[in-house]
Amino acid sequence: MRPEWSHVVELSPAFHDLDPMGIVWHGHYFKYFEIARCALLQRLDYDYEQMRDSGYAWPVVDLRTKYIRPLRYGQVLQVEARITEWENRLRVDYLIRDRASGLVHTRAHTLQVAVELASGELQLVTPAVFRERLGVAG
Repeated sequence: MRPEWSHVVELSPAFHDLDPMGIVWHGHYFKYFEIARCALLQRLDYDYEQMRDSGYAWPVVDLRTKYIRPLRYGQVLQVEARITEWENRLRVDYLIRDRASGLVHTRAHTLQVAVELASGELQLVTPAVFRERLGVAG
């Protein structure tokens, strides 16, 4: 896998992300994945604005999450986003690690598909504009 297809962001859960037990509520994990995915897409020079300007939307159509350890307030997290499939859909895998211990707390992945904005049609092959950003022949 190419190193430029992976990116790590650091963040800390906000106090308002916690449930009454002091553990990060599961719904906030999706926000952390989105932050990491957006940083990765910016690194590839193809953020959501550029997607729209190139004529495509890339909705998330599936998300799978495996919770291993709970996240807590005060932790510094490293959230890694890595592109693992791109040919006909975009699969981004995620790891959430505790920065201090290196322990993995969560594994996940999202699937996104390209939709042409003009026609609303699902694209069965990744559009050339994204292949160019990945640096793969198309």
